[in-house]
Order: sequence, then C-alpha cells, then structure tokens
Amino acid sequence: MWYTLCMPYTIEAQGLTKAFGSTKVLEGLDLQVEAGEVFALLGSNGAGKTTTVRILATLLDPDGGTAHVAGHDVVTDRNAVRRAISLTAQEAAVDGVLTGNENLRMMARLRRVADGRQRTRELLERFDLTEAANRRVATYSGGMRRRLDLAMSLVSRPEVIFLDEPSTGLDPRSRLAVWEAVQALADEGATILLTTQYLEEADRLADRIAVVDHGRIAALGTAQELKARVGEETLELFFADAQTLAAAHRVLDGHATEASLRIPAAGAEDVRRALDALAANGLYAERLEVHRPTLDEVFLALTEPTGAHA
Repeated sequence: MWYTLCMPYTIEAQGLTKAFGSTKVLEGLDLQVEAGEVFALLGSNGAGKTTTVRILATLLDPDGGTAHVAGHDVVTDRNAVRRAISLTAQEAAVDGVLTGNENLRMMARLRRVADGRQRTRELLERFDLTEAANRRVATYSGGMRRRLDLAMSLVSRPEVIFLDEPSTGLDPRSRLAVWEAVQALADEGATILLTTQYLEEADRLADRIAVVDHGRIAALGTAQELKARVGEETLELFFADAQTLAAAHRVLDGHATEASLRIPAAGAEDVRRALDALAANGLYAERLEVHRPTLDEVFLALTEPTGAHA
C-alpha cells in the first residue's frame, strides 16, 4: 500500500516562471495535485509540460514562483524531494547490455533497498517481464523497455511518480500495456503526475486534467467537466425520408440537415422525452446517435500552436 501524506496537496506550485533566453516557457503556472490522484498535464509540444516536470523533479530551477513536492521545497530541499519521487522521462533509461533482472537489481543497490532480490521479483511479475527477466534488454521491444523503465522507477516505492509522456513512440499494443501498468499503480493509491499529448491517454488515466498552453493552465477539471466547457451532448435522429424529417423538425427544436435532425440531449431522460414527443405525433426515427464532446474538441478550443520548447 502506498504511503499518502496528511497535507492538502502532495504537489503544489504557485506562479512558476521559466525562460530559455528570450523564449518564455512558463508564465505564472499554478498547480495543485492531491494525494493519491492521477493528474495529467495535457498540451502540445512547447506548452511547458516537460519544463514543469523538470522543475518539480529538481532537475531545473524556476526563474520565479515556488513549488513543493511531498511537503518539500524543490529548490531549498531538493534532496528530500528526490528521496520522495521517481521520474520516468520520455526516453527509457535502461541499460541494453544488462538483463531486465540485472537492471532492477542495480537500481535496488543504488537506492539501498533492503531486500532488492524480492523487490526485483515483485516488479518483474507486476510488469509482466518474468519470462524476459534474463534476456538482455537490447532484445526487448519498445513496450517492454518502457515497462522495465517504469519498474525501475518504482524500486524504492516512491510517494510521488512523474511520468513524462510515458507512451510516446509506442505501438498501440505496447501503449495499452503501459496504460494498464499506470492504472495498476493508481489503483494502489500512488500520486501520479503525467504529461501527455495523447488525448485518449489523459481521458483514460487521469482523475483531473490541466490543459497547458503558453506556459499557463488554460483549463482544469475532470474529463467530463472539460468536455462540458466546449459543447453539450446532442442527439442526432435519422428518418426514412425528407418529409418525415421536416415533420420531426416542427415537433423538436433543433438543427436540421439534409440527412438528420440534431437536438440538445444532456442524458437519457432528454433522449426519452424527444422520442416520446415524436411518437405522440406518429413520427419515428430509423436510427439515432448520441454525440458527446471529446477532449480533441477541448484541446483545439483552448490551445494555440506554441514554440519549440517543452
């Protein structure tokens, strides 16, 4: 079971700023992540996601603002922060010459884990790497290397896990395996901050999502809350002919096209009422579809193209 801290936020940042030369990457970013939460930073290249993670992981000093991780200041108490976290970067940090077992044992020694052999066995099993444990990592697929990288970052049972675009460059099957591994960690209560460009990844894994744009949080909420900001659910009704469609349009207030009628529908009750209203007038749809806003629409509505820095 993961250890959670008795504090309002496990990760907290206020007014973070960072520039590289004349390029401003973070411009007053605020962030609060609760204990046991899976929190996603969603944004395009250059939005400031990786820079934020590097600051929180003590790899980069902010130009301004403050940040605390597991109760420790990331600038003045960086050693305590490093003891509390793990970081999985965009590129897998594994040794291809060693076997999977040897990579994990080496990390256990570096982290001074008391029972490194037992911990290695646990992680190999958790990440479905037992059969490949004694193979050189150079022979692993991209998904296997990423799962091993995740396993290595968890040897010391960190309080906070940073995952910087964990499934970038993976094929769909490997990406799914990584998502399942992250979900397993979340189910155990780990506090996870992940960055991603994959809308499906954020939608599937995150309890809350922050859309990052031009170094600031452009929007924050659950996937459903963000989707509700850019549009409402609609019911699309298809009819046998144009005459029936026109009659339905007179009964229901909506937007008619040549092929269908679209009306707002916030849930099952709205759908039922619309169908009942049609039936009361002797009208019946041949087919219906319920359309919900997507994170793609949220992303496009709230962000603009950014520069080259991440």
